Amino acid sequence: MTSVLVVDDDPTMLEIVRTVLSSGGLDVSTSTTGRDGLRAAHERPPDCAVLDVAMPDMSGLEVCRALRDDDATADIPIILLTGLGQWLDVASGFDAGADDYLVKPFTAQELLSRVDALTGAG
Repeated sequence: MTSVLVVDDDPTMLEIVRTVLSSGGLDVSTSTTGRDGLRAAHERPPDCAVLDVAMPDMSGLEVCRALRDDDATADIPIILLTGLGQWLDVASGFDAGADDYLVKPFTAQELLSRVDALTGAG
């Protein structure tokens, strides 16, 4: 089963994303802080990570860079899922090493399709 790590400091959004991905048959683990997400990715590397950008302790961009800088996690596909949708935000996400960038609001099918595209889960 394809595993996905979701990192978001908003409990409501975290539950929405978890529910969407679980309904698609994915094994979902969650973290509410960037640091916990980074730790979780090292303890049990997921097949894909979905990161919120705006988090208080460590931004999704920082988590993305940290994952890319470590050989053990460098190849994990990363989707940034955020409300920040200006072109500069998107460019910053790709510059940090993200494989995909999805702006909120999103549809369940859109999120599932993007995870599938990166992992071959579907």
